[in-house]
Amino acid sequence: MMVENERMGNRIRKLRISKGMNLTAFAKKIGKTPSYLSQVERGMASPSIMALREISKALNVPIFYFLIDDKKQSAIVRKNERRVLQFPKSHLTYELLSPDVSHQIEMIRTRIELGASTCSKPLPHEGEECTLVIEGKMKIQIGDECFTLEEGDSIYYIA
Repeated sequence: MMVENERMGNRIRKLRISKGMNLTAFAKKIGKTPSYLSQVERGMASPSIMALREISKALNVPIFYFLIDDKKQSAIVRKNERRVLQFPKSHLTYELLSPDVSHQIEMIRTRIELGASTCSKPLPHEGEECTLVIEGKMKIQIGDECFTLEEGDSIYYIA
């Protein structure tokens, strides 16, 4: 995990610098301390899902931008070669089903533990999303509306 943290931290730092933001200003923009962000950028701390969502939003990239390899990607993603991501203190597991995140569509499989939620607060972003419930049931809130989806149900919405 340390190598993954270092690679992610390097990507965050390089992108932040390329956008002309210093560490202190960027930390303030995402609501974190400069020391925390410094630890993340050096691979010494693993950001929570919410922190990484704030970082990706502030840098205007998809969250998986920080998690993909730089090597050339195939159009096929084999089941045993999926990028899997788990965050500390999170009840979510993400699997990237797309070869990368440089296209207009990303496919992500999310596993949510029973009774867990995806995040503590909504984080709107550009684009569209669809959700398909493969097993169990879930509640999803979009704006002020709350929906209950059961196995086989799907929902589409503007993010």
